[in-house]
Amino acid sequence: MNRLYQYFFRGLIAILPLVLTVYVLYLLISWVESMARWAIRPLVGDYYLPGLGIVLGFLLILALGFLVSQRFTAKLFSLVELPFTNLPVIKSIYSSLKNFADYFSPHQQSIQQVVSLSAPGSELAIMGLVTRQNMSGLPSGLGERDQVAVYLPMGYMIGGYTVFVPRSWLTPVDMSVEEAMRSSLIAWMSSNKNPNT
Repeated sequence: MNRLYQYFFRGLIAILPLVLTVYVLYLLISWVESMARWAIRPLVGDYYLPGLGIVLGFLLILALGFLVSQRFTAKLFSLVELPFTNLPVIKSIYSSLKNFADYFSPHQQSIQQVVSLSAPGSELAIMGLVTRQNMSGLPSGLGERDQVAVYLPMGYMIGGYTVFVPRSWLTPVDMSVEEAMRSSLIAWMSSNKNPNT
């Protein structure tokens, strides 16, 4: 009977991530498709080609990226952002999400670095992400000249800490930011035998 329980839970653990991923993708695609069908129905009537919502969504995001890259539309977009950056509660949520998204944008590639943080004389090592290479622009008293800002994510993405530490405390880790965030999400419990996968 004990062996049956083991087989059941091993099967459940094997299939659950796959099923949940497929379900979330299904919900996302269904939502995009229904929005596209609703948006183009006045133009094409009842005719609809499956998958058109995904294509339209991709083209819309591509066009938006092109527009906000232009100087005149960037100024216009900053006006659209104005309410989101000035209303008390919304400002905190929006600026946090925007800063997090900006961290993964292409122009921030130079500061994205996974590191192992360890204080001198300590055997404890903590994995983190360098979020700021210098302290210029920060209020005085927040970080020293030779310090860097390191974000220490908590398991299952329930939060994290930003610490300002001397650069000498850090050891670069040969890992992408995406891999580090994914590993942090599951508290580094990956069972992969190959560290490069």
